[in-house]
Amino acid sequence: MQELASHPELATLPARLRAQAVPIAAAAGETVFRRGTPPARVFFVLEGDVRLVRTSASGAEIVLQRARAGFLAEASLEAARYHCDAVAAADSRLLAFPIAPFRDALRRDEAFRSFWIARLAREVRALRSQNERLALRSAADRIEHYIEAEGEDGRLELSRSRKAWAAELGLTHEVLYRTLASLQRSGRISTLEQGRVLVLSRTRPARRP
Repeated sequence: MQELASHPELATLPARLRAQAVPIAAAAGETVFRRGTPPARVFFVLEGDVRLVRTSASGAEIVLQRARAGFLAEASLEAARYHCDAVAAADSRLLAFPIAPFRDALRRDEAFRSFWIARLAREVRALRSQNERLALRSAADRIEHYIEAEGEDGRLELSRSRKAWAAELGLTHEVLYRTLASLQRSGRISTLEQGRVLVLSRTRPARRP
């Protein structure tokens, strides 16, 4: 019940499927699953940071997805093999659902199927927005785009670390800090610390009479 309260998405799963969930703990650096293996489970990240990664020809790590809360590697539901490795970037807790009952629930439970379709549609919109954002050349434009796209009415509550946000924006954290300070000085945004949450608001230009 505690996990259902913290992660409302879990409440959309049929009770029979939730009952088959297996809790998993993954230490930082531990591999949750490996590329090339047949998918046997669907994962939900309760806390921590799990990343889908591949290795380039030069040996560099390429991050395809960062999951800090929510489902992981949804595309594996219909795949014969995992297409990347899943590695915990921090100590993490997950739930693992057997893949066959998960697929069966999607076929048989209309409410769950409707939720899943809506969720995938949101993911597509988020990915499109991210692609547009990363195509912007200036750090300031990326920050303002993020506030408008991911916030509401020009206001965004950011609960993740600034370093994690910088990575999502495709910036170094030093560039992010400098650009935030510059945007504040110029009056384009305002910021407010509320405990561990950073609230960012775009400043609207005053209308001329």
